[in-house]
Amino acid sequence: MQLQASGGGLVQAGDSLRLSCAISGRAIDHWTIGWFRQAPGKEREFVATITGNSGVKGIAESLQSRFTVSRDNAKNTVSLQMNSLVPEDTAVYYCAASTYYSGAASVARLYDIWGQGTQVTVSS
Repeated sequence: MQLQASGGGLVQAGDSLRLSCAISGRAIDHWTIGWFRQAPGKEREFVATITGNSGVKGIAESLQSRFTVSRDNAKNTVSLQMNSLVPEDTAVYYCAASTYYSGAASVARLYDIWGQGTQVTVSS
């Protein structure tokens, strides 16, 4: 099974981006999917999570007013909508799957399959 994040790019402050996480190789309807990001010189940071069948969502508190997460189990994809981007959102964004934890998870160690990430750069 593989995860592939896409949709990143170079944008200006105030713009929006929609990231997608495409999962191949297995249906994801029972799995929790998470988004994390890592900026240069900083630790990986939790962004969002969404559970499988129940679709329970969690967004990092500092991002709740601007970011939303959704999933389409029929298409095996999870999306991260990012609005009103600021330079501090610049990072590599990763999606990850937890094949054994069914709750909303903000801790990276609960995810066992990771994608390669997509770069988001926000210019001021």
